[in-house]
Amino acid sequence: MLTLSRKALTMPASPIRKLVPYAEQAKKRGTKVYHLNIGQPDIASPKEALDAVKNANPVLIPYPHSAGIESYREGLAKYYQNIGINVGINDINVTNGGSEALQIALAVTCNPEDEVIVIEPFYTNYNSFAIQNDVTLVPIGTSIDNGFALPEVEEFEKVITPKTKGIIICNPGNPTGTLYSKESLIKLGEIAKKHNIFIYSDEVYREFCYTDEPHFSCMHLEGLEENVILLDSVSKRYSLCGVRIGTIVSKNKEVMSAVLKYAQARLCSPAYGQMASEGALNTPAEYFKSVRDEYISRRDLMIEALNKMEGVKSPMPMGAFYTIAKLPVDDSDKFAQWLLEEFNYENQTVMLAPAAGFYATPGKGTDEVRIAYVLNKEDLSNAMKCLEEALKQYPGRTI
Repeated sequence: MLTLSRKALTMPASPIRKLVPYAEQAKKRGTKVYHLNIGQPDIASPKEALDAVKNANPVLIPYPHSAGIESYREGLAKYYQNIGINVGINDINVTNGGSEALQIALAVTCNPEDEVIVIEPFYTNYNSFAIQNDVTLVPIGTSIDNGFALPEVEEFEKVITPKTKGIIICNPGNPTGTLYSKESLIKLGEIAKKHNIFIYSDEVYREFCYTDEPHFSCMHLEGLEENVILLDSVSKRYSLCGVRIGTIVSKNKEVMSAVLKYAQARLCSPAYGQMASEGALNTPAEYFKSVRDEYISRRDLMIEALNKMEGVKSPMPMGAFYTIAKLPVDDSDKFAQWLLEEFNYENQTVMLAPAAGFYATPGKGTDEVRIAYVLNKEDLSNAMKCLEEALKQYPGRTI
């Protein structure tokens, strides 16, 4: 019978990309669309990454090793060692982006109907990866009122069951921009140790921390070498989204042995992507400083503009390049679509990511949106003006 699988039918559409057809139609009408919906940096990729590809000149492009090109893994090991994460090349497996890293991590650690705790709002594809692996996500809520801070230990204890395999954490956070403190992560580590569960630590935004304190990795947690699985990516760090290179890192030898079997099944990660990523390891510190300064400047402009709008609330994100904003609208999905179908201000409009898709709990996030401040400040300022005017005109305004 020509029917789809249950997984295919339950797989959600991306709240980040599902409005693309409406944006395309708006552009065909001649309307300029400011894309605040997707975390695609406009920052130039490092010269070191681009030159590595330009200067490669291979006469043959063979399959790379399933775990990743050895020289790249050696470079990655040095990168992690320099930030206090003591790993070797056998603790690292190169993946097809950070997405595959989490997909494989769940696949090698979870059985069907196992549970994984997730802190909501969360990166929407965590839900997709869970469905692919027959894993049940168990959400713990956070609040915009305290900047989506990590919940207290008691909240985790309430939902841990014999089926719990681990906790997914994203730090700094997508979609909230929240940066968790060292103290809160130590408490999280104590929970993982007490219940002997995994921590799947998504740290792809590590270089985007806007405090004076260095980023604290879950790999820094003492006594949890067997529990922590680090998920990483070059996409945002080096503005190399399209090369699709990520990594799984863990000191747990049993986990990494299983990861390699999954990696062998899909053969390898892209050769040219790994070349670019290996070259990116030579990116000078000045690059990261200028990028960090630029994002702080954009963040400050956007957050100030948002909180000046009547009925809008957004906390100050301390990492990544996103915020969740609460809007005075009846339904953020309807509002986001209306922006693209019916609204324009001086022949301009904005594209947002409705936040309901970043929650597992039905009914949450319906008056919130995720906004990515990945545009230059002139465009970002224009986008904020568009949003302000749109909120005044929207028929479903709630104040």
